[in-house]
Amino acid sequence: MKVSDFDYELPEALIAQQPAEKRTASRLLHLDAGTGEMRDLAFTDLPALVDQRDAVVINDTRVMKARLFGTKESGGKIELFVERIAAEREALAMLRAGHPPKLGGKLRVGDGVEVEILGREGELFRVRFGEPVAALLRRCGSVPLPPYIRHAPGPVDTERYQTVYADRAGAVAAPTAGLHFDEALLKQMEARGATISKLTLHVGAGTFQPIRAEQVEEHRMHKEHYEIPQPTLAAIARRRVLAVGTTTLRALETSAVNGARQGETSLYIYPGYKFQVVERLLTNFHLPKSSLLLLVAAFAGTENIRRAYAHAIEKRYRFFSYGDAMLIERAL
Repeated sequence: MKVSDFDYELPEALIAQQPAEKRTASRLLHLDAGTGEMRDLAFTDLPALVDQRDAVVINDTRVMKARLFGTKESGGKIELFVERIAAEREALAMLRAGHPPKLGGKLRVGDGVEVEILGREGELFRVRFGEPVAALLRRCGSVPLPPYIRHAPGPVDTERYQTVYADRAGAVAAPTAGLHFDEALLKQMEARGATISKLTLHVGAGTFQPIRAEQVEEHRMHKEHYEIPQPTLAAIARRRVLAVGTTTLRALETSAVNGARQGETSLYIYPGYKFQVVERLLTNFHLPKSSLLLLVAAFAGTENIRRAYAHAIEKRYRFFSYGDAMLIERAL
């Protein structure tokens, strides 16, 4: 398969630059992959689509303020994007600078905290900070909005680029399907008989990276850490599984493949993948030629996704992180 087969043209005006006024005010496109039927709904219709058969699984990762700004020893400006905290004072990070710093080089970020370059690990730098990384990010970091959101992060983004159930810090991007929920809607789903279970997958910066290979099969995914509590595994063993977001789906399918409740996942899902766990997927609309678009094509069928995306563009749905949502019923 060619990556170019998963391209589409999107009017720039449909890329959501701000969240909806209320979390639950988004639209919901309901796609039944078995029949190909599509329905235009409101996100507030979601509780009526679940019942006692459903185990709804959410990702409780919390987005870190992962972007830091500073200078090199020479005075040149740099941007440091913490991808993962590796130890109390160490991290793996992307570094944007006019000229890459040398091994052992020093930077200053935030309010003057020293950073030493320890080495390279693939596209990332391993760096050591002069104080605990988590505390520095809380004090000096900024919200790591996706590159297609053009405004600088502000107070609205600090609140809304985070799910209401975010708990465990470690992500550098939000699990965006969860941004549509508020506490009241979650309670409505439980009142319908559905269970709400949690897992954690810390979303990495690789989620924004385009597929550079020409052939779908040649792409390699970045690694992300996941943990699935035993009660969640028990819930999904008894019920129909509705995964809130592609990150939740990848964690559940990874565990089904390797039998591990926690670890690293680089599971790459594209058309032809045989799903073992997830039967229903709530997700946003994804970028052209992205691994996430390939995942939903695998879940719903490539032709169904082409039709659904064309329909969403025609009906002026809002796309990407702050955009509208889809509920996909997998063809079993």
